[in-house]
Amino acid sequence: MKNGMAFRTPEGRKEVLRMYDALLEQWSAQYETIHLTTRYGKTFVLAGGDPNAPPLILLHGSGMNSVMWLGDMPTYTKHFRVYAVDIPGEPGKSAEEQLPFDSSAYAEWLDDVLKALAIDKANIIGISLGAWLAIKYAVFRPEKVEKLVLLCPSGVGPQKGSFLFTAMFYMCFGDRGLKKLFYKVNGNQPIPDIVLDYQLLIGKSFNFRREMIPIFSDQELKSLTMPVILFAGGKDIMLHSAKTARRMETLVPQGKINILPEAGHTLTNLTTEIYDFLIQE
Repeated sequence: MKNGMAFRTPEGRKEVLRMYDALLEQWSAQYETIHLTTRYGKTFVLAGGDPNAPPLILLHGSGMNSVMWLGDMPTYTKHFRVYAVDIPGEPGKSAEEQLPFDSSAYAEWLDDVLKALAIDKANIIGISLGAWLAIKYAVFRPEKVEKLVLLCPSGVGPQKGSFLFTAMFYMCFGDRGLKKLFYKVNGNQPIPDIVLDYQLLIGKSFNFRREMIPIFSDQELKSLTMPVILFAGGKDIMLHSAKTARRMETLVPQGKINILPEAGHTLTNLTTEIYDFLIQE
């Protein structure tokens, strides 16, 4: 089956990237932009921090891009050289083609990114699809991963089959329905207006993938021998958080597992806790 493309229309892509640039211009954090070439096309990176500091890779979730990390970067750059990477096939500035989940393509892409950045070993933070990619890479190249931070990771516990029908239902009601869907994904917690506006724009412009993200085997998860910390929301409407936690506790015994009872799929305000985990010897 032919891989899909990130955006529904050229006009939608233009609008999403225009707002991406506007958000970057508003942010006071010090960062630079890097354009890389990989075997899977171009890759866009936001980088900040001392170039000689330990590297930290940030991988966003599906339906988003690296702008989501701008609020976290000032904390992480105190100790790390931070690279927030736009994942191919997502609504960012990297290549538009969506890579197949059931292959090594995503891991090979991230391997190319680390090579292009001259990184021998890195800490990795991923959320949702980005956390699935972080695990995928840690299985593919365990020697390249120092520590692994997983926020509501796909691929450990099953996805909730009901979410697709819930999303399709709310999408029938235009912007009002999309707003309700985003609030549900966010555990009914407040969403800043500027974030909600950007989510709405992406929601109307992005080709969301409908296929299920593959579940990692027991053997793959057992191979994660590096330090791991996981956070999952007790009110996640997309993933079975309790089943995710149980598998991790069984198969990754050194992992630190945290279920946040009132949180949804979108996890926020964890930067300090994650930073403390990363800088521990």
